[in-house]
Amino acid sequence: MRYIADLHIHSKYSRACSPRLELENIAEGCRRKGIDIISSADFTHPKWFAGMREKLVEAGNGLYKLKAGDKGSPVYFLLSTEISCIYSKGGKVRRLHLVIFAPTMEVVEKINNKLATLGKLASDGRPILGLDAKELLKIVLEIDQRCMVIPAHAWTPWFAVFGSKSGFDSLEECFDELTPHIYAIETGLSSDPAMNWRLSKLDNVVLVSNSDAHSLEKIGREANVFEIDDSVSNFYDEICRILKEKDKNKFLYTIEFYPEEGMYHFDGHRACKIKMSPEETKKKKNICPVCKRPMTIGVMNRVDELADRPLGAKPKNFIPYKSLVGLDNTISEALGVAGKKTKVAVREYENLISKGGSELRILLDLSYNELSKITLPEIVEGIRRNREGKVKIEPGYDGVYGTVRLFSEDEKKENKQTKLL
Repeated sequence: MRYIADLHIHSKYSRACSPRLELENIAEGCRRKGIDIISSADFTHPKWFAGMREKLVEAGNGLYKLKAGDKGSPVYFLLSTEISCIYSKGGKVRRLHLVIFAPTMEVVEKINNKLATLGKLASDGRPILGLDAKELLKIVLEIDQRCMVIPAHAWTPWFAVFGSKSGFDSLEECFDELTPHIYAIETGLSSDPAMNWRLSKLDNVVLVSNSDAHSLEKIGREANVFEIDDSVSNFYDEICRILKEKDKNKFLYTIEFYPEEGMYHFDGHRACKIKMSPEETKKKKNICPVCKRPMTIGVMNRVDELADRPLGAKPKNFIPYKSLVGLDNTISEALGVAGKKTKVAVREYENLISKGGSELRILLDLSYNELSKITLPEIVEGIRRNREGKVKIEPGYDGVYGTVRLFSEDEKKENKQTKLL
């Protein structure tokens, strides 16, 4: 059976995150989005973990579910969290985020007890520890070998294993002799698998995609699609096995945010509204032409720096991916309205969810004939373009999100004349 999994999100206790990120709301958000397996989020935070203990029970399949029961299709929770490591290594200050998977509440408690001696876990849902990433990996594996540690959003400039500001040039440089225990990296919003395939040194790790959601609406914007047999007794162990073995038969594909839409795809300087491709940046020697200060180097540039293959190269046994524009943006584009929060766009979104089942089912599964029975022709056309990757893109840079368009401005004006009233 197909399971769509988003294994890195946050709770209301993480900085700059929505107060609506409660377990019950997360489960309901997953049903609307079409996510079957979701991260528990932030298990190191004392209050959040107490809530997990109170509200979650074992589901009988190696994962957890709401004690109160599901109000619809089941949503399973995999215990995971994110840690921010800030430390010095190799003569530089390193800042990177790591995602941790744990098999049981008991293992989580042991991890929390150990990490509480190294930092203030209650200060943030994603705590900051002055701990070498290799040492964190060592601590977690010594507690339980079934745990996994995955470098989060691996290319983000400021807080990532390959980040241009404070990262490393290789996994080996970061994790030393423990590198064989890093089985996966998270591509993050500003890179996609094709960009990572350019590095032959990543051929032995599997590329995962998660939303890193800071609000309910962002859940599932990136995800992983697994085939898990009904006969499997422990889904946690099976997911870890699929990742460790890079099992292409069971890891069907990832769902991707267009990397250009990410906040750090191109280089630039937000304060001066300057955006550049890697080629332009090299010509300018990384200096902002307005203020004459160094620009923030984006993910594309950083990938170029470390790559040993051209764009388009595919390693053996690669996992496919599908890039998608969210349903809310698809609808607002198709209707030619100002944004996804306008009344007409929200109304049509709710109509589609009520009739189509979930966002990802609508975007991935329903036939065009089925779609034509529940929504407008313009929206069906938007979904078709979405599936076929027919988009127009303006890359993001230096903390500014990029834009991905399904319709031209003229088409949007024309669609607006026939929008749902």
